[in-house]
Amino acid sequence: MIGHYFKAFTSEYKDNQDQGGSFVKITILNGNPDSGNQAFDSYLMGLTKELKANNHAVFVLTLRGMDVKYCTGCFDCWIKSPGECKVDDDSHDICRQYINSDLVIFTSPIIMGFTSALLKKANDKLVPLILYQMELVDDELHHKKRYESYPRIGLILEKEEDTDDEDIKIISDIYTRDAINLKTSLGFTKFTTDPVKEVAGEINSF
Repeated sequence: MIGHYFKAFTSEYKDNQDQGGSFVKITILNGNPDSGNQAFDSYLMGLTKELKANNHAVFVLTLRGMDVKYCTGCFDCWIKSPGECKVDDDSHDICRQYINSDLVIFTSPIIMGFTSALLKKANDKLVPLILYQMELVDDELHHKKRYESYPRIGLILEKEEDTDDEDIKIISDIYTRDAINLKTSLGFTKFTTDPVKEVAGEINSF
């Protein structure tokens, strides 16, 4: 589905590289399930524009328009078809885009105290990017890496009316823990109430 967009993403990265300067390949996973929530999508559009103005190669995956099946926990992506989900869906493209990025930003409205089920579903389908073998990391068992390098990750959330500090801590803690298995770290947690230039400025400092 997104093959030709990936080529454009790679081409944009090469053009920026040829121009010199500091830039990164950024993928934004838009986990907004509601097409009527235009404020959320508009915020991401503004952030994308600002990042591109700073010569970053930016690609937005709008998950609600993609065919992503639920992970069934069959582990075929580790044993029978290493590195690839056996289900023929758009998660193959998401994984490819993810692993070829320098930074991946998970974005979602907060729904009932957590990110959307749409974003969680896409996140679960990143399992093929790691191996089934385990290793000790800070006295904990975690999966071994499949690739030499992995992108850093960030979070951008839209608060509900009743979102509190505990909700934010739970979400950030879970993504921080998830980052360990994905051989990376959570660089930031931001909100759609934060000015776009401020968020872009933090990304520029990576």
